[in-house]
Amino acid sequence: MRRFSITLLLVLAIAAVGQQAALKSKDSAKSQPAKTEARHVYTQAQMQWGPAPPFVPPGAQLTVLEGDPGASSSDFTVRVKTPDGYVVPPHWHPARENVTVISGTMRIGMGDKIEESKMTSLAAGSFAYLDPNMPHYVKMKGATVVQIHGASPLAFNYINPSDDPRNKK
Repeated sequence: MRRFSITLLLVLAIAAVGQQAALKSKDSAKSQPAKTEARHVYTQAQMQWGPAPPFVPPGAQLTVLEGDPGASSSDFTVRVKTPDGYVVPPHWHPARENVTVISGTMRIGMGDKIEESKMTSLAAGSFAYLDPNMPHYVKMKGATVVQIHGASPLAFNYINPSDDPRNKK
């Protein structure tokens, strides 16, 4: 009888340990992130570049990685590829702009007129965020790629209307 009791206790203990392991496995599965769909992952070769929108000076190329920058509301992420010397005159955006330099160097200045001596150089890996309505301007040194993310709609408001490419015929 004693031997039976010990065997029964061992069987119950093993069953309890197994049940705890099964519960942990279920909890672990719940806390694991969902598998990422392939359409959410881009290699550089998969990025489709095209002309940038007409609200920036000609010569830049753009690829949309996520969202729709022109939507009335959502998040977006884009990359912009520019040639050496590319300039975006003083402008502002109604929503915050977040910029990461992927390659090259972006020179940025704050204010309503370009002042080269007041620009800061941001090399690859650098990050900047610009609060809503903050006038700023950029000039690229070397071929440069920047990633911009923020809230839609992405709107450009030039300080000097004659700088707006949409106003040029």
